[in-house]
Amino acid sequence: MSSAKNRKPKGSFKLFPRGARKNNGEPLGAPRKPSRGIYLLPNAFTTAALFCGFYAIVMAMNQKFEHSGLAIFAAMVLDSLDGRVARMTNTQSEFGAQYDSLSDMVSFGVAPALIAYEWALKGMGKWGWLAAFVYCAGAALRLARFNANITVVDKRYFQGLPSPAAAALVAGFILLMDDLAIPGGDVRWFAWTVALFAGLTMVTNVPFYSFKDVNLKRSVPFIAPFLIVLAYVAVVSDPPKVLFGLFVIYAMSGYVLLLWRWRKGRPVSLVQLTAESHGDESGDLKK
Repeated sequence: MSSAKNRKPKGSFKLFPRGARKNNGEPLGAPRKPSRGIYLLPNAFTTAALFCGFYAIVMAMNQKFEHSGLAIFAAMVLDSLDGRVARMTNTQSEFGAQYDSLSDMVSFGVAPALIAYEWALKGMGKWGWLAAFVYCAGAALRLARFNANITVVDKRYFQGLPSPAAAALVAGFILLMDDLAIPGGDVRWFAWTVALFAGLTMVTNVPFYSFKDVNLKRSVPFIAPFLIVLAYVAVVSDPPKVLFGLFVIYAMSGYVLLLWRWRKGRPVSLVQLTAESHGDESGDLKK
């Protein structure tokens, strides 16, 4: 009887005693912190995105603005892959996070500002370079705020327009005008407005859906793959018009969501300082 009483149920597990710690001093069961090592695979994608930003600047200096715009979009694709590759291969690191921010600053901050200035804003005097600087500074401030608030912000939404989307807005407008054979000098005030709007929207508290709660492993209805095929066909049919239109819609969606939150009496700021406020706000939109 004593042996049967002391026998553990099948499938049971031993709980760690309170205060137990790992060999490195961290509490058992604590979330894994990013490594301080350097991993080749995810940083290779980050380096490729950085190269695309640098290449975009060089092409703008050579008056090849179509190549510059395409390089910005290539940097967007590569930037979306490095983090996913790091998570899939369990190679997240503090170095990779900092390197990614520096790469984003070049590809989505400095490069679009200089391209827009060289393409259309150059002939506007101080108004031109001031708009370019507002965009560049907005990207820097947005990236700094993202790094500072990464642990307290609601991950379903971006706080302000993401820098890749802002860069796509500027590059998409340049590609659209180039496709229509309209020189930058003829639409300089439109380019000035786009650059200023993108730069200022990056530093606002306007919420933009991040798509981070989309579960790609979940089964979907049959119509979903068909809609993806239609999206591919639409983009391929006329990339400049479709891509620019999509990012204009995304840039406006944040303000629509802001008005909706305001009408519902929800807070404008997305920074969650307490677990209670996070639970109250995420209740209606929980996936």
